[in-house]
Amino acid sequence: MKGMNRTKTMVLLAVLTALVLFVGQALGGQTGLVIALLFAGVMNFVSYWWSDKIVLRMYGAQEINEREAPELFRLVQDLTARAGLPMPKVYIIPEETPNAFATGRNPQHAAVAVTEGLLRMLDRRELAGVLAHELAHVQNRDTLIMTVAAAIGGALGMLANMAMWSSLFGGSSDDEDDGGGLVGGLVGIIVAPIAASMIQSAISRSREFMADEAGARISGDPMALASALRKIEGWSQQVPMHSGTPATAHLFIINPFGGLSGGMLRLFSTHPSTADRVARLETIARSGLKLVA
Repeated sequence: MKGMNRTKTMVLLAVLTALVLFVGQALGGQTGLVIALLFAGVMNFVSYWWSDKIVLRMYGAQEINEREAPELFRLVQDLTARAGLPMPKVYIIPEETPNAFATGRNPQHAAVAVTEGLLRMLDRRELAGVLAHELAHVQNRDTLIMTVAAAIGGALGMLANMAMWSSLFGGSSDDEDDGGGLVGGLVGIIVAPIAASMIQSAISRSREFMADEAGARISGDPMALASALRKIEGWSQQVPMHSGTPATAHLFIINPFGGLSGGMLRLFSTHPSTADRVARLETIARSGLKLVA
């Protein structure tokens, strides 16, 4: 799993880098390509080493210790011991919508973040189910590829916005060597973010099912996670996330920015449907799958 995820991370970086270069070429020809190449190099380096810190800061997450939040900290300690993992850093996000995510480039540099709303709206069993799910992402070494995808997706969104204003206000050129013109720029603006979203979504959907099952094994209580997923989805539709960006939606246990379903829209959905996830957890509970004691 470790080697496979490392390979997938490198492929993701390569594909998203190609999208950055495509936008640069479309907008600025050779000059734009060189600038995009330099931008991509810095972006990849920063994403690999500091993407977790970037995402945590984006959501205003505050690190806590056992003295500040004893029940949460001890629950993470207990579940971490069950999973056989190093103790991650624990963060609280000042948001009312209930949600959580894990981040970090490996288990030795992992962090688990939960919102204030999650702590208020879930009981202890449900909270344990959510935390176990997030620790499963750490155990499966999903966090690097998911966090890098979030950081690069955000960078692509920023680049697309810059490209849009550049195309609209004089960034195009009639010289084929110097620029791709307005049409080329607009194609890059549209195609790059859509392609990045599709890649991020495909990465996230498959991993959520695996993390649900592994989280059920860690907590020993698949129905608690199922109950938590229902509550989080219901409350997320009523209490929106105020910070962050949809480019990071795939990090969370439930999309905090609203989901898409049906037909072609499923290509852009960052998570499987909650109904499908709950059904799988119910099957796990009925099957008597061996869980961590």
